[in-house]
Amino acid sequence: MIRDMTIGQYYPAESIMHRLDPRVKIVCTLLFLISLFMQNSILGYMIAAVFLTAVIKISKVPFRYIVKGLKAVVVLLLFTVVMNLLLTQGENVLFQFGFLRITENGLRVSVFMAIRLIFLIIGSSLMTFTTTPNALTDGIESLLRPLNKIGVPVYEVAMMMSIALRFIPILLEETDKIMKAQIARGADLGSGNIIQKAKSMIPILVPLFVSAFRRANDLAMAMEARCYQGGEGRTKMKPLIYRHRDYAAYVVTAIYFAAVFVIGRYVPFKLWIF
Repeated sequence: MIRDMTIGQYYPAESIMHRLDPRVKIVCTLLFLISLFMQNSILGYMIAAVFLTAVIKISKVPFRYIVKGLKAVVVLLLFTVVMNLLLTQGENVLFQFGFLRITENGLRVSVFMAIRLIFLIIGSSLMTFTTTPNALTDGIESLLRPLNKIGVPVYEVAMMMSIALRFIPILLEETDKIMKAQIARGADLGSGNIIQKAKSMIPILVPLFVSAFRRANDLAMAMEARCYQGGEGRTKMKPLIYRHRDYAAYVVTAIYFAAVFVIGRYVPFKLWIF
């Protein structure tokens, strides 16, 4: 499961998506995520699926590599679907066993929620797959720069987010090594009840926290040794400049967002195939 997590990892490739300005990818990703919560019809999600499929094709990131990242959230996805299926009330009852009741409205909400979560994870992952941590930091800093006028330390916030994203794959790799080491020493991590499984995680969490603090301390010492003084007065070796492909990406995303907004708000289209 640990090896299946691809959150925060960069996938190098030669594609238009990789060459886009990081600000464009951040804004377009936010618009795509917002669009997922603006619709409640099969037609709207079909448009979102076509748009997402086209972006994956353009990015040249293997689809199996993207789906691999979904394995880590299968439990959360199933829990969300089951909760919405059983707790959403409605008039048309499809199945009932004791106090458990499945309604047509609950089935619709659970299916839409599952699709929404899958698209949300894939859309967010595509941004990190096609953007290096340094470029992502520059993009966040540029977009949040107006907040400097009210005293928000934009550069420090962007730096912290970049470091957090960079530490995700490092900590996942460290967790995998610790688990293999504990299993080689005879630790049983998969059997027993919930309490026993929780206790078996202690030999993993303790060295993981120690390793994380050690890496954080090494990073802080390295930044101090290089006389890091924050972002004030710093210049960029590669300044961000909008190009024609960036404006084209904005236009395409705006057209998609407008289409989803119109369908989600004004087209009461429900199509079910069961």
